[in-house]
Amino acid sequence: MNHRLINILLAAVITGGTCLAQPDQPTIKEDFKPSTLNQPGQQYPQVNSQGYARFRIMAPQAQSVRVSLGGRGGTILTKAEDGSWMGTTARPLDEGFHYYHLTIDGGTFNDPGTLNFYGSTRWESGIEIPAHDQDFFALKDVSHGRVQQILFPSKSTNTSRRAFVYTPPDYDKDLTKRYPVLYLQHGWGEDETAWSNQGHANLIMDNLIAAGKARPFIIVMTYGMTNEIRFGGIRNFDIGPFQTVLVDELIPYVDANFRTLSDQPHRAMAGLSMGGMETKSITLKNLDKFSNIGLFSGGTISPDDVNNTPGFKEKVKLVFVSYGSRELGGGRRGFVGDPKANADALKQAGINSVSYVSPDTAHEFQSWRRSLHEFAQLLFKENISSSLTPPREDLSNSVTPPAGTKLVIRVACGAYQPYTDKNGNLWLPDEVKAPGASLGPLDGMTIERTEIYEVPNVAFPQIFQTERYSMSAYEFNLPNGKYTVRLHFAETFTGIMDVGQRVYSFAVQGQEPEKDFDIFKEAGGPYKAIQREYKGVEVTDDKLRITFTPNIENPVINGIEIFAE
Repeated sequence: MNHRLINILLAAVITGGTCLAQPDQPTIKEDFKPSTLNQPGQQYPQVNSQGYARFRIMAPQAQSVRVSLGGRGGTILTKAEDGSWMGTTARPLDEGFHYYHLTIDGGTFNDPGTLNFYGSTRWESGIEIPAHDQDFFALKDVSHGRVQQILFPSKSTNTSRRAFVYTPPDYDKDLTKRYPVLYLQHGWGEDETAWSNQGHANLIMDNLIAAGKARPFIIVMTYGMTNEIRFGGIRNFDIGPFQTVLVDELIPYVDANFRTLSDQPHRAMAGLSMGGMETKSITLKNLDKFSNIGLFSGGTISPDDVNNTPGFKEKVKLVFVSYGSRELGGGRRGFVGDPKANADALKQAGINSVSYVSPDTAHEFQSWRRSLHEFAQLLFKENISSSLTPPREDLSNSVTPPAGTKLVIRVACGAYQPYTDKNGNLWLPDEVKAPGASLGPLDGMTIERTEIYEVPNVAFPQIFQTERYSMSAYEFNLPNGKYTVRLHFAETFTGIMDVGQRVYSFAVQGQEPEKDFDIFKEAGGPYKAIQREYKGVEVTDDKLRITFTPNIENPVINGIEIFAE
């Protein structure tokens, strides 16, 4: 990695962003309110609607008090007759979270009025400047996941190490379901508490999952050993020991103790600042372990990186690079160059590459909160872009059969829109609810691909553009009686290239299970259709279930047909 870029990055790290001075200073509004990060009952520090921060410190014997926040040299406080010191930042602060500390007569102290957060290799005071988009990480009345501490053995460091693990809201409800995993790293000076305390990673995920905007997945946050070097000493930092801890010790522990999808397509790594540098170094050396890569203010991935890393194009499903807008352009707190150029070059090479710039923020947590929010919506969705997903239609009246006709249900698994085949048959989208034919609760993920796959010699070619994967069951509400069930499969994922790479079992209610089903083997290769048909499937409790059990890789299915006999 370019050392000049690295040094600029580290010089900017985690000290709190500031806005550039404006030619005309506005009048400061006196609508100050206590910061949301204050200790219970404490009135200071305060923030106003413009983003200014005001501090008040009781230090009757002090000769000077300064706050390390608010511009070059910080904010100088002025002593009042009652022995308190007060001052207001000279300019508004960027939206979001900022670290700060007090300097009192040359000594460094935390503000007793606010909570503390680990950053810059010490517990620092924190202040939150309300953001216009803070709703995405707000504490809401939705189902919440759990953040738990784990201690895992590390032979390489001869100790037990700590990590925090976020599990999605329904993790403890369905004990058969498995989840993808994101390994998420902090920056220099921080530790494994940063992403949940300062970053609100758990609330970001809770809100995305509740809104149906992200697939539920596990997040693992551990200490990156970055503080074991001096500030600015990146040239001497050996990532090797941390790579050993993460790849050889933490990942096996998580896979053994949590219900993970423990294959490469369902494992991602991302990090902010120096954690992004670690992410780049570790993932490029371990593409058999990671399929999704996120760098938040932590460098970029260039075409040269791709060309110098065997298997990159085949194995990496997503490259995500982000920065705060104030980091770009080569200014005092900025970075030289435009990361978007690399992202565009990767796209031209056929790689799913996304560039994101957080507006009006610098090298600070609001940039990284927004980055995680954007990144999470793209994760573990092979060959699909959320921006290309059309809205689902209400088809509640479209599958009610005319009087005197038999019930027929066709579902294009993974589809977001209905599909009428060349014979005039209607295929429902994956998650439609319809009278007499509603799908029950589903897990897993739907894919509606944008590229065209040629699956020859099939009557319904378009259903192989869609797929549901990583699910455990389908459940249909049906009138009691006997049905014929026809299932459609084809291996259309580019990451499966041989026999034995996707193996699972499935069973139609009351029928002999199909064990160790290998689509690639059964069909004789990729992009070849295979069909299973079951007659006389009996429904006695108004429900018909099709269950799936993973073995190697995820269960997948492209289409289901149900005919009343």
